[in-house]
Amino acid sequence: MEPKILSDLWQVGGPGFSSSEDAAIYLVRFGNKATLVDAGCGNGHALLKSNIAQCIPKSVKIEYLLLTHCHFDHTGGSEAIRKEYACRIVAHALDAVYLESGDSEVTAASWYGSLMDPLPIDVKIENDHQTIKIGKRKIQAHHCPGHSPGSLVYTAQMDGKKILFGQDVHGPLDPSLLSDAKAYQSSLKKILAFDADILCEGHYGVYRGKEAVQKFIRSFIS
Repeated sequence: MEPKILSDLWQVGGPGFSSSEDAAIYLVRFGNKATLVDAGCGNGHALLKSNIAQCIPKSVKIEYLLLTHCHFDHTGGSEAIRKEYACRIVAHALDAVYLESGDSEVTAASWYGSLMDPLPIDVKIENDHQTIKIGKRKIQAHHCPGHSPGSLVYTAQMDGKKILFGQDVHGPLDPSLLSDAKAYQSSLKKILAFDADILCEGHYGVYRGKEAVQKFIRSFIS
């Protein structure tokens, strides 16, 4: 699979990259700083580390791990990444509570036959929108609940295009995950309005072009 999406944007984790149970992991570089979006389950950490090393030199500092939501296929590898790169973990406060308490049901760790170890969160987003500075550039965090109470999507401008990291646009919704169908539908409409040029999704790959992005998002709007 081809990791490079744009000149400074890569997929470095997920099936075919790290471990089959991992959700997609994306690497964003802004000059001499970088960030990861999501962490996978953690079983493919050695492959993830190798993939990152092929994309950026050691002189580029990974400052943040941006979590889109609390589910284990996106967060299980977070502590290993923090220890490896000395980065700060970002999550919405409404999901941070389940990560920090090690709740294996709401984080869906039990779905993977695993336990969620308590994960301290360095930066808790409490607003509907927050700007995260990475080097001389910025990534925007947007609260889009539904799939989980504290689901986030991130947007960034790169190479003249709006990039949307909307990891689990597709859901699913489940009572054990504290999903909210009404909030999910509202969030889909909010995400659609971002009018992104590229969607980096958690399980369905990368969608390029406004038409393809909007078609994918609309397919889940009822």
